[in-house]
Amino acid sequence: MSSHAVEPSLPPTADRPEPPPHKNEFDRARRPAGFRALRRLTEHVDAHALALLRATVGIVFVGFGVLKLFPSASPAEQLAVDAATKMTLGLLPETVLLLSLAALETAIGIGLIAGRRLLRPALLAFFLHMGGVFSTLFLLPDAMWQPHSPAPTMEGQYVVKNVVLVAVCLVVAANEWSRGAGTRRPDGTARPPTG
Repeated sequence: MSSHAVEPSLPPTADRPEPPPHKNEFDRARRPAGFRALRRLTEHVDAHALALLRATVGIVFVGFGVLKLFPSASPAEQLAVDAATKMTLGLLPETVLLLSLAALETAIGIGLIAGRRLLRPALLAFFLHMGGVFSTLFLLPDAMWQPHSPAPTMEGQYVVKNVVLVAVCLVVAANEWSRGAGTRRPDGTARPPTG
């Protein structure tokens, strides 16, 4: 006696009823327009986050660089000149140092804003510049630290707050350099660079 297993057949897909929409789809439809607009804004910011970071740091650098072109317009002018004078062992006149810093900061800012081929040189110049900026904490201790206290002075705080700019540019640089060189998969093999 032989037995045959009969597999059940499903009705054609056209006859199948549509599954009920997921609860979240109902929730989305009932959300106010302001919430949907905020959601679109956050998605847009997320998609362009790196460009936004680059542009904001670039604007800060262009602004501070341009201020140094006008005598006494920058509150950090004397601090920058004093630090640069120590770094160059006093071999360059203050005017040359100030104009050089103004040009450097403005160029870094333009490179960060423009991106593309200017981004990598701008990032390199940024990190070198930050090395000089943070060296003021050691080169000018009397101006950077309150006497008998580990707390920074107002000028010291002006320098220390640059850790935020460094963090932002580290994120931008990591993205830029990983794109160009390809990234590694968890198994250690290289992924092709993304366009």
